[in-house]
Amino acid sequence: MLVSHSHVLKLQLKLLKQLELEQTLFQFSRFGFSFSTKTTEQAQEKEKEKDHTLNLFLHDIRRTMSSDLSDYKIIKEGEAEILMHAKNEVFYNKTQVNNRDISIAVLRTFISKRKQEHEAYLAKRTKGAQKVSEIDDSSELVKEDVPDTTPTEDHKSNGECGVEEEVSPEERCSSMEEDSVKVTEECSTTEGQINLSEGKGQRELKPPRVLEALSASGLRSLRYAREVEGIGQVVALDNDKASVEACRRNIKFNGSVAVSKVESHLADARVYMLTHPKEFDVVDLDPYGSPSVFLDSAVQSVVDGGMLMCTATDMAVLCGGNGEVCYSKYGSFPLRGKYCHEMALRIVLACIESHANRYKRYIVPVLSVQMDFYLRVFVRIYTSASAMKNTPLKLSYVYQCTGCDSFHLQPIGRTISKNTSVRYLPGFGPVVPQECSDCGKKFNMGGPIWSAPIHDQEWVSAILADVKSMKDRYPAYERISAVLTTISEELPDVPLFLSLHNLCATLKCTSPSAIIFRSAVINAGYRISGSHVNPLGLKSDAPMEVIWDIMRCWVKNHPVKPQPADQPGSIILAKEPVLQANFARAVASLSKAQAKKVARFLPNPERHWGPKLRAGRQITSKHVSLLGPEAINGALNQEDNEEPNK
Repeated sequence: MLVSHSHVLKLQLKLLKQLELEQTLFQFSRFGFSFSTKTTEQAQEKEKEKDHTLNLFLHDIRRTMSSDLSDYKIIKEGEAEILMHAKNEVFYNKTQVNNRDISIAVLRTFISKRKQEHEAYLAKRTKGAQKVSEIDDSSELVKEDVPDTTPTEDHKSNGECGVEEEVSPEERCSSMEEDSVKVTEECSTTEGQINLSEGKGQRELKPPRVLEALSASGLRSLRYAREVEGIGQVVALDNDKASVEACRRNIKFNGSVAVSKVESHLADARVYMLTHPKEFDVVDLDPYGSPSVFLDSAVQSVVDGGMLMCTATDMAVLCGGNGEVCYSKYGSFPLRGKYCHEMALRIVLACIESHANRYKRYIVPVLSVQMDFYLRVFVRIYTSASAMKNTPLKLSYVYQCTGCDSFHLQPIGRTISKNTSVRYLPGFGPVVPQECSDCGKKFNMGGPIWSAPIHDQEWVSAILADVKSMKDRYPAYERISAVLTTISEELPDVPLFLSLHNLCATLKCTSPSAIIFRSAVINAGYRISGSHVNPLGLKSDAPMEVIWDIMRCWVKNHPVKPQPADQPGSIILAKEPVLQANFARAVASLSKAQAKKVARFLPNPERHWGPKLRAGRQITSKHVSLLGPEAINGALNQEDNEEPNK
């Protein structure tokens, strides 16, 4: 709805108050600047830049007040409010509230984990310094006749290098295993003093800096600044002038907290991230479409141990609609199976890993979600040339049978351990024959995909607990808690999943209930769980031979009509089962959430809940399926009202 007359008056009063507040702050900052005697030239430049930015903000406010406020509507999400013009000038999609809520939950957990890791690092560092001092004391007792000419700073330098050796073995001071004299020679007094000063600075953990590379209206950045405790500076970028103006206007509209924490820049995100390497603790990518062109610069802009949040909305490409396009963007070929949405997640993770490896970095997935019409991955990025060598062990090709639902994974690499050394070799293959052993059909090959875990269950539990403890602060609480609950019950080490309905469609038989099928798998000695991607998906570590044996036993008890002999289902049923399935109900056949009847897959809250038009495109009647008839009629009526004024 457009803003009513009373709301316009309230909006004008709010903007006037903001204008008076900012003028007061402006005068105060100028007063403090004129009487400061210890300000350096660099600080003066920063003050001038702040003054210039403040003047721009004040100009935006005056221009907004001078314009017709009835053309704007106030959108409130969480604790943030934004002004959106009635025209489609700046992109906004209400559906992404799920995306923003789950990002805030992950960011809160990241800040908490980051603090815990820093405290553990300081404790470890203190123990390392104590051990080094004990070694130095013992060496002094042994060398009584040798005068000690090493300055005290060098002893601290040795301790500093020893800690860095534990954190990054490939860095300098790698010879800590040898005697302390050699370490002292490698780490000079000057370097020791520099490291010591750095160490003192590291004792105080600074608030995390966040970069939103594609901010549009700035709603996400404003919610980060207003809702996440302990957050530092939030930098909002956009390459569109109208979006930057809207973002700056919304920053002022949200008061002093947003003004002090959020800053907006007109810049190309790729160039900005390349020119700010390892400066941001969190980088958020939420593009309209594919994130592939931003990944190379994004992995370089994140600090060691930082977080990269990435969204992809080109699901048609990632799910096999255009395999050649997916390969050109992500370096993987998708397959069109029931598991295609999870495969899309794993393709994006493999792509991020390949970009990180080019700079001796690697990723650790924390949470990977597919919901609505997009996917969202949260990964931590580390730097280590030795750990990067394990990447081939985390990637696999997928062989999908064209006749039945059998699929097999082919790891790219393997390792051989001998004594203390590890050799990295190509993986054994092929894992499948030319024809499927179950139905005799050919295989399609896709990938490579990320075949390692896509979630960290410890993180998932912490995020879910945080969401439940602050349910009133999440507008999309019901949806994100349902998704996180389902993810917490997934088998973390089982890539992709099966569809029970597809198995029955291949055999042309009636479908057993999910509980009966789960019980048969569990009674056979294997694990099984659901999938957050598909309510009918089943993840299991049971091989396909066991799965088909269970289905053969089911068909014996529930006969099917005769089918042509060359059909995949007939070929599968012609074989006698090796395993005699036990369909007695198992205790673990229901998950905890299912036993408690917790909702896990919720319907859309309203109609036309999906993707929206790119900013700048004219709304016409052909967009009724995306926006709905009410939005279309409102846009067309506004255009008709504007024509007589021209």
